Amino acid sequence: MSTKWSIFKTMAAAALLVAALPAQAGGRSRLRLTTDPDSVINERYHHRIHHLQSAWEKMIPSMVKLQYAGGMGMVSGGIGWDYGRSRQWETDFMMGFLPKFESDKAKLVLTLKENYIPWEVGLGRSDISLDPLTVSVYVTSIIADDFWTSQPERYPEGYYWFSTRFRLNLSLGQRLVFDIPENRRKLARNLTVFYEVGTNDFYLLSLWGNEYIKFKDILHLSLGLKFQIF
Repeated sequence: MSTKWSIFKTMAAAALLVAALPAQAGGRSRLRLTTDPDSVINERYHHRIHHLQSAWEKMIPSMVKLQYAGGMGMVSGGIGWDYGRSRQWETDFMMGFLPKFESDKAKLVLTLKENYIPWEVGLGRSDISLDPLTVSVYVTSIIADDFWTSQPERYPEGYYWFSTRFRLNLSLGQRLVFDIPENRRKLARNLTVFYEVGTNDFYLLSLWGNEYIKFKDILHLSLGLKFQIF
């Protein structure tokens, strides 16, 4: 009887071992699924989509600006992006309106502008800060037939050695930043009031060797508002 019982236990143990083998094999097959080429391709696809979405998000403007004067038209407005570790760099695209004054018609002025804000200073309140220095370099273009990139043929050669359509500008300024409380924010996170004093390449060249033009004569003052969206 004991011999039969030991044989029975041996057979039962063997049956359990055989039954367990398919489960282990199945487990190994499930592990191998992670190296399946289709799974790897799928992961790469999602990785590319994530990077594309991040790139598109960075293209969304983070600010809106309005500016008076500054060589960009009498009034101008546009959008901008800020970036950098401390968001100390800004790129603006502006469209300005230049009245006709003594000309035949008003004009459109396009501006591409790069701003650098090296630091900010607290003013003893958490909701107000000062940017004691801003440096801006920008290119303006007047969209009109009266202005050109290269000299028209109707003028003698070398009469106009510079472009009348494009101007390279440089300005320095300061800003006062007002944070909007969380419960009062509608369209912007903060509001910035600023001024800039600048000039352009043509004015600087006109100053050279001309005793009748003073440095103050080539400077222009501009005022502006910046609405930081996020």
